[in-house]
Amino acid sequence: MEILTPRDLKHKFQDPWVAPYQKVLTMVDGDMVEIVEYHPCISGSQWMIYQYQRSSNIVLKARRDGNRHTFLVKVGKSDLSLKASLHAAGIEEVSVEGDEVKVIHAGLAGAGVGAAMCRGMAEGVKRVELRDVGGGSKVGRATVVTPRLQKVVIGIDDTDTKEEGATWTLAHNVGVELVKRGYQYLDHITVQLYPHNPNKTQNCVAIALVFAVEPDEKDKLVKEVVELLKEDTLSDKTAIAVLEGIKVPEKLRSYAEAAKKSMITVEEAEKVAESEGVELVKVTGNQGKIGALAALGVYNDIEEAVKVYY
Repeated sequence: MEILTPRDLKHKFQDPWVAPYQKVLTMVDGDMVEIVEYHPCISGSQWMIYQYQRSSNIVLKARRDGNRHTFLVKVGKSDLSLKASLHAAGIEEVSVEGDEVKVIHAGLAGAGVGAAMCRGMAEGVKRVELRDVGGGSKVGRATVVTPRLQKVVIGIDDTDTKEEGATWTLAHNVGVELVKRGYQYLDHITVQLYPHNPNKTQNCVAIALVFAVEPDEKDKLVKEVVELLKEDTLSDKTAIAVLEGIKVPEKLRSYAEAAKKSMITVEEAEKVAESEGVELVKVTGNQGKIGALAALGVYNDIEEAVKVYY
């Protein structure tokens, strides 16, 4: 076995058969790991989604959004039984060791090249334990080692007025600013709420921002989000909600569905948040807690998030 850093790999494999991934991140929640990869190709990466789900029983869910693919996996091993075309690539093993996540990828031919060299050159990778190089008709196998990260989702609502502003743009710009400060800003989800709410400014949407952070960075992230919102919000009702981890509690999902279809009170939002361990933070007011919490409940279901009930 050969241990190589991204820099080592770039120096060793400078040929047309390697297409480096852009970034690889791994977030841990108990025995669950969410792997986020930015593939060098866009729709071409759909092949990985299809193959990984077919080949690995530890891959619970896989999806693609542009060139980004996300795998929800459980810690453990999978017997891949690789077979050309039918089961050409997959995840063989996932383990969490201290502050590191180790994912063993294996694949035939080009998939084997992707398993080692292509992923190994990505930002976010600490090193690759290269077992088999792959390519041609050979199996490629490598352990990709990344830092253990934590998933933090922040719901935001009530930042504009009937005269000016837009919550979705302010929230995105907060995310962009946090990238400059060293955070991993992964996603922005617009969540449609109850359209007949008499308190709405116009379209009645809340926003969820998704981050991957070091395990001890959550509180610092929340503090900086609050500070940035205080600087630019136009409303005296702004609030945020903070969800840690990968899983969305069922009660939180039900709350979000209710908030899309009916009026909810601040007291109801606070009660649900307390029961599910979700932190609510008043930025300039309490009214925004309702939508901010609802954004967390459906952030991982984009189709449902944007759906209008009327």
